[in-house]
Amino acid sequence: MNQASKGLAASAFLVLGLFAVYTPAKPNKTVKIDIKTSGAVMWRSPGDIASRNLFYGPGGKAHEPRGTFTFDKEDMSGTNPKFDVIDQDGVKWRVKLGPEAGPETVASRFVWSVGYFANEDYFVPVLRVQNMPRLRRGRDLVSADGTVHNVRLKRHLKDEKKIGTWSWSNGPFKGTREWYALRVLMAVMNNWDLKDINNSIYQTHDSPPEERYVVSDLGASFGPTGLNWTMKGDTAAYCSSKLIRTISGEYVDFNVPSPPGANYYLNLVETARRFSLLWLGRHIPRPDARWMGDQLAKLTPAQIRDAFRAGGYSPADVERLSAVLERRIAELEKL
Repeated sequence: MNQASKGLAASAFLVLGLFAVYTPAKPNKTVKIDIKTSGAVMWRSPGDIASRNLFYGPGGKAHEPRGTFTFDKEDMSGTNPKFDVIDQDGVKWRVKLGPEAGPETVASRFVWSVGYFANEDYFVPVLRVQNMPRLRRGRDLVSADGTVHNVRLKRHLKDEKKIGTWSWSNGPFKGTREWYALRVLMAVMNNWDLKDINNSIYQTHDSPPEERYVVSDLGASFGPTGLNWTMKGDTAAYCSSKLIRTISGEYVDFNVPSPPGANYYLNLVETARRFSLLWLGRHIPRPDARWMGDQLAKLTPAQIRDAFRAGGYSPADVERLSAVLERRIAELEKL
């Protein structure tokens, strides 16, 4: 056996062994709900999609952050540094720093535009925070006067409460058109970080209340197709990637999520976790994928560009990313 064959054999052995050592992480709290009796909802008809404002997103212009902000507390969850602030009107916001800020803002708009629920996210180029302490994470991204650049602010809504997380494989919407189409939308945006812990259930204070199933962390969008911490939000990676992997009969496989690069294989647990998520981009019924394409096709070129402008992208990147997204929508429509 030559050296190259030995290397391939070793890699194959390693990948097979990953699943023997991987124990899925326990989510904070997974809630099982009967959708027939609970008011659980994942999607609601958006009405006239072409009339939706994708620059301001689900919160609209009325809810955009403004005025002065005061530090509240640091949040240590997730991989990106985050902290909470309170504005002059008493509204709480979660500030996310780093490369996920722009992509997540844009992704929230596309998710919302076609009828799924999304957080009220806004991209802020310059944010000044009063009483800013020395952070445990991301301290190098904060100036001495409390100024931070290129951040995402997520508005805390008083009329809803997070009550848990939901599972892609065991959730109450499994097998529905909207469930398949949401997986397609994640592939369209190259959102590869599809861990169950990134899915939230929010209970509203309506009468009767609703349980809204949301993909609440969209920060890995518009970059590479799989695990790559150093290339999150890399526009060149998004523009050069391919959407569709294979088409077979009545099913289509997408390239998102893709396996992690070989340089991540030394982290057996994380690599195994990523391999366990590959199914989310595979074996999608063509009618459901085409349905998502039909919904996205109702967006105008101006709306698509507004969404990317909302994420703080340069004019050149707005055009590049919009062209790729439009091409992907056309691919779905042809299925």
